[in-house]
Amino acid sequence: MYPNANDWLILVSTLPARNTAARMRLWRAIKALGCATLRDGVYLLPLTPEADAALRALADDVRAATGSADVLRIVANTDQQVAFLALFDRSADYGRLLAAIHALQATPDAKAVTALQRDFNNVAAIDYFPGPAQQQVQAALAELTALASGEPRPGYGAIRRLASADSANYRGRTWATRKNLWVDRMACGWLIRRFIDRKAKFLWLESPKKCPKEALGFDFDGASFTHVGDKVSFEVLAISFGLDTDPAIARIAAIVHCLDVGGAPVAEAMGIEAVLAGLRASASNDDKRLAEAARVFDSLYHNYKQEPPNE
Repeated sequence: MYPNANDWLILVSTLPARNTAARMRLWRAIKALGCATLRDGVYLLPLTPEADAALRALADDVRAATGSADVLRIVANTDQQVAFLALFDRSADYGRLLAAIHALQATPDAKAVTALQRDFNNVAAIDYFPGPAQQQVQAALAELTALASGEPRPGYGAIRRLASADSANYRGRTWATRKNLWVDRMACGWLIRRFIDRKAKFLWLESPKKCPKEALGFDFDGASFTHVGDKVSFEVLAISFGLDTDPAIARIAAIVHCLDVGGAPVAEAMGIEAVLAGLRASASNDDKRLAEAARVFDSLYHNYKQEPPNE
């Protein structure tokens, strides 16, 4: 809950010098709450029900350790309000996080990104007056997380529909995508070999940066076919090759979209996800994963083709 304007809480506490364990517990709790220190033993927080409960619990702990403690509520005047707000300015913390995020963008590491997310959560938890700095770091962290996971960032602009005459340029080719196939890449592989390039060969890349120039990349940043706007790679491929007009493929596209980026729920999506997760775990490599996934998508396709158009 956001603080009440101009309303503050002050914890005034004293503990015997010899009781170092209690003093350490108090210091750790004060730090975790993000309190500002006005002077030794006097701590400030903006008024919220959660802060009030936390400070009163600390006061009880101090008294139980043979100390004295009181929680006071004050209404700040204009000068006090300016001074108090400055004590809770987290801009420097967010600045350090943003610098760390920028340093990782060239070579994002999943473990480092996880650590940064934890640090961000810790700062945000004691940011009682969130503003643009928090939003900027949150957006940068989301982008870095996507980079570390290898998930493509959506491009923008119109998806080019290829002329029939151009289709020959996409046959007998090598197609490349990120290894450890999951829904969108599984579905793309099936669509390519089933409808676009029956003689397609596939490369499973450790890193998109290692994609050969002669290969047709899909589902990674800079690939020939990848996310555009709100369309996932499967949808982009289908539109590019004029396959999106097939109602059965359109229904599969809705499932892939739902499982890859969310959006409108699809009744059968969860069941398909469970099947694909099982084959992904049981298959020993991506060639086998694609072969097994192709059977699933073939079955879906044939089922949808047999259903009446109005269903």
